[in-house]
Amino acid sequence: MTLIIEWFLSGINEVWYYMTNHFLTCILPAFFIAGAIAMFLSKNAVLKYFGAQTKKYISYSIGSVSGILLAVCSCTIIPLFAGIYKRGAGLGPAIAFLYSGPAINLLAITLTSSVLGWQMGLARIIGAVVFAIVIGLLMSLIFPEEHKQDSNLFSGQQEQEKSKKAVAGFFALLIGILFFGTLDYSFVSNTPIAAVFGTSESTFTSTPIVELVVKYTILIALIIVVSIVTKRLFDKEERQGWVDETFGLMKLIFPMLLLGVFIAGVIKVAIPSEVITSLVGSNSLAANFIAAIFGMLMYFSTLTEIPILESFMDLGMGQGPALSLLLAGPALSLPNLLSIRNVLGTKKTAVYAGLVIVMATIAGMFFGAIVS
Repeated sequence: MTLIIEWFLSGINEVWYYMTNHFLTCILPAFFIAGAIAMFLSKNAVLKYFGAQTKKYISYSIGSVSGILLAVCSCTIIPLFAGIYKRGAGLGPAIAFLYSGPAINLLAITLTSSVLGWQMGLARIIGAVVFAIVIGLLMSLIFPEEHKQDSNLFSGQQEQEKSKKAVAGFFALLIGILFFGTLDYSFVSNTPIAAVFGTSESTFTSTPIVELVVKYTILIALIIVVSIVTKRLFDKEERQGWVDETFGLMKLIFPMLLLGVFIAGVIKVAIPSEVITSLVGSNSLAANFIAAIFGMLMYFSTLTEIPILESFMDLGMGQGPALSLLLAGPALSLPNLLSIRNVLGTKKTAVYAGLVIVMATIAGMFFGAIVS
């Protein structure tokens, strides 16, 4: 009974941490971006770059690197993916975008190289781009049926005849909120603003308070600008449509996302890290496969996979399994899979997860053989 309570509390703590640390500055902005894609972005604009009829070298190239500037986790990418997919994107390019978002963002690549070494950072970049393209192509081959727009999810949409520059600026502001909401603000320790909270006039001190002040000052300013732009660019009916689309997506995705976060929290205490590291200390097929499966089961918020992986490697985790986890973990998680299932269905979701696991296992074995 005590063990069950411990597991339950761990799941609740994970949900609490997730809600308090990521909802306002990460998940919610992502849902508003997805709603805006559904309401304001011309279907022709989506089809131009991600459509099933777009030349593959264009759609897959853009999809595979589109995550570089989006510092998002495996759950935050879901509403963005759902937005472009339901708006008419081809399955393959949309899947490439789905994988690349959390796997190759610029902050994660930089921190990986800094903490785990340039070899791991380079392997992550190459692996993420190749995975995004190959998995997207395989998904489009396995499920070649014609893509159909879900009229129930985005009902009442109308093509908006707005200035392309104005709409592009509007989306840039929304992405800016997402970017600055997930940015690491420890760099303020080297700026004059930190001196306001420092211990002395000559010392710049970065504290959580300083970082929060800088962070929310930027976010509030961006939100004010977005509010002004939205009011001038769109009429009342369009603004209401944006809200409706946003919360329609939230009702579809968010409940399953929270359930997955809870389950991931239970797994953290149900499976001791010592057991995991004892199974992935070599570069065998089994070790790489277990690492990839473990990455799939766990939820890693943006950048948290790096310190967790560092601790596993300190305990004896091999280089190959480490890369397997790094390529599978950020792109997959229980919340991610449960949410994707609501968008793609069980069969497509299972195939997508299987492709990621298989490719992560192979990549880990290859990398482990090279660096050993």
